[in-house]
Amino acid sequence: MSHFDFQLEATDPDTKARAGSWKTPHGTVETPAFMPVGTLATVKGLTPDQLKQVGVQKVLANTYHLALRPGAEIVAELGGLHRFMNWDGPILTDSGGFQVFSLATLRKLDEQQVVFRSHIDGSLFELSPEKAMRIQEQLGADCIMCLDECPPHDVPVEKLQAAVDLTTRWAARCRDSHQREDQALFGIVQGATDPAMRERSAQGLLPLDFPGYAVGGLSVGEEPRLMYDTLDFTVPFLPEDRPRYLMGVGRPEDLLEAVCRGIDLFDCVMPTRNGRNALAFTSQGKVRLRNQKHKRDDSPLDPECSCPVCTQFSVAYLRHLFMAKEMLGPILVSWHNIAFYQHLLRQLRQAIREGKADEFRLRQLARWNASS
Repeated sequence: MSHFDFQLEATDPDTKARAGSWKTPHGTVETPAFMPVGTLATVKGLTPDQLKQVGVQKVLANTYHLALRPGAEIVAELGGLHRFMNWDGPILTDSGGFQVFSLATLRKLDEQQVVFRSHIDGSLFELSPEKAMRIQEQLGADCIMCLDECPPHDVPVEKLQAAVDLTTRWAARCRDSHQREDQALFGIVQGATDPAMRERSAQGLLPLDFPGYAVGGLSVGEEPRLMYDTLDFTVPFLPEDRPRYLMGVGRPEDLLEAVCRGIDLFDCVMPTRNGRNALAFTSQGKVRLRNQKHKRDDSPLDPECSCPVCTQFSVAYLRHLFMAKEMLGPILVSWHNIAFYQHLLRQLRQAIREGKADEFRLRQLARWNASS
């Protein structure tokens, strides 16, 4: 019996949006869904109970960072990632492939592996497809990712094709070395914004028959319109009966656009990173809490939000916390932002079931645009 089961429950008649459920060993995820990023086995500033309280279903952690500290062997010895971070819901681990892009100045790449110079202490860290699988098996996440090469969006086409083909070869090595049946291994479609390269990548990965597919290499500097166009010509290559994951994309408007193009899963640091820097996402647009105009604002951050932050604290108080450099400010606004993202996706799931996804998208985009 499979540990995983993805069921489509509704499709929107006017878009490619779909609502479904994905059964994993640690619970079922209703899709489309947003995963907060817990790179080092923690969503910064928030406890697992706080995440659950606002409806988080699944979180993400990172192979590269956890392998450096505390070490995958230590996590395994202490009962695996779920027990280590006290999160009993589903977890996804990235493979370290994004660090091939983000830490390009600290690594060397060849056919066999990527060798990083640790950003912590300068020591060398070797990561091959096989080692990425071993580490993720030790961590014990429900969903794990193939090691891939994520190139910049503006590289010459010959370098882009080389990255696509290396990603395909590495995906085969990941599949062949992965052993745990209670983990779903996703292939990652690369190709930047080039239609031919996206097709080449997808066609190379589909025969490997992964239980899910991700779209990588977006939100790395290209214009939003290019991202949407890339999804338009990439998503149709992906199997309809498998979850589709758009990696590292997290502006609220991008979530709406991507869901309407057939994406099921998202992750991004944006809600927590912005929360730590006094920017809140709300149903009526962004709120920059350091702005002087909020000094006497006794209203809730978002009048349409029922999260613990909006029901207990005023905008003026939240601004005060940041101006006084109190650590509670970043915690509370991160908590609200995560709650906002979860509520947005719940509303979108309901709109899909009612056949009104495009209507919801247009209405919400109009509200945000009016406030900007």
